[in-house]
Amino acid sequence: MLNKKKLVLALGALSVSASMLLTGCGGSQQAATSGSSSGAAISGKISASGSTALLPLLKPAQEAFQDKYKDVTVNVAGGGSFTGMNQVAEGSVDIGDSDVNLPDEYKDKGLVDHKVVVEPFVFIVDKANKVDNLTKDQVVGILTGKIQNWKDVGGDDQKITLIHRAKSSGSRATISDVVLKGANFTDDAVIQDSNGAVRAAIASTPGSIGYVDAPYADDSVKVLKFDGVEYSAQNIIDGKYPIYGYGHMYTKGEPTGAVKAFIDYILSDEFQNSQVEKLGFIPVSKMKK
Repeated sequence: MLNKKKLVLALGALSVSASMLLTGCGGSQQAATSGSSSGAAISGKISASGSTALLPLLKPAQEAFQDKYKDVTVNVAGGGSFTGMNQVAEGSVDIGDSDVNLPDEYKDKGLVDHKVVVEPFVFIVDKANKVDNLTKDQVVGILTGKIQNWKDVGGDDQKITLIHRAKSSGSRATISDVVLKGANFTDDAVIQDSNGAVRAAIASTPGSIGYVDAPYADDSVKVLKFDGVEYSAQNIIDGKYPIYGYGHMYTKGEPTGAVKAFIDYILSDEFQNSQVEKLGFIPVSKMKK
C-alpha cells in the first residue's frame, strides 16, 4: 500500500514538473516572438546631431522608424559633422552624424563607425548665371580666391561671391579633401551654418557659387557640371563624377537597444532599397569596390 502511494505521488510530481516546463518554454517563445515581430520590446529615446547633409535622409528615416516602433522617440538635429562627433564622444548624444571619416584626434574616444550611405555633392549658382560647367582647375581657382570674376570662366563680367560652410562642416571637409587636395579656401567668403542656408543664399545672390549635398539642389538654383560631367547617381557609381563622400553614424561603443535598432533600420534592405535613392543618396552596396 505504501509503495502504491509513493508511486502515485511520484507520478503527480512528474506531471506537475512537465507541465511547468512546457508552460515555461511556451511563455519564453511567445515573449521572444512578440518582441521581434511587433517591436514592443524596443523603447526609449534616441538623440542624434551633426551633419546637415544627412538630414534629408535621417528625417524620413526618423518618421518611418517611429511609425514602426511606437515606443521610441528619435530626435535628429544638425550642427555640423564635427559638432556631432564632439557631442557623441562627450556622451551628450547617442549618435554623431558626420560626412567625414573619423579624424585621428577622435580615434581614442571609443567611437564606432557605421557607414550608412553615399553622399553626393554638387556646385550650385544662381539661376541667372550663364556658366554651365567648370573644370576642376577653375573650381579650385574660385574656392582659393585666385579667380574672382565670372568673365574669367566664360560668364558675365560679374564679381564671384563664394557662399559656403564653416570649418566645423563635414561638407566643407569633403570638398577640401576631394577638390582642393590640400589647398586653402579663401577667407573672402560668406559663411552659412547649413546646406539649406547655403542654397537659399545662393538662390538670392547674383554671381554667387557654393556647394551643397545633392538632395538640397532644387529648382531655386542651377547645378553646374564638373569637368564636363553632370551629376547623377549612375555617374558616381561608374566613377565618372568624383564629388562625393560617405555618411557616417558614430556611436560611443557598440550600440544597443533602440539606438542599434535605428541604425539597423537605416542599413536594412527595407530602407536602403526603397528610400535611399528617392531621397537623393546612393546605397553603399551599389559602389564598385
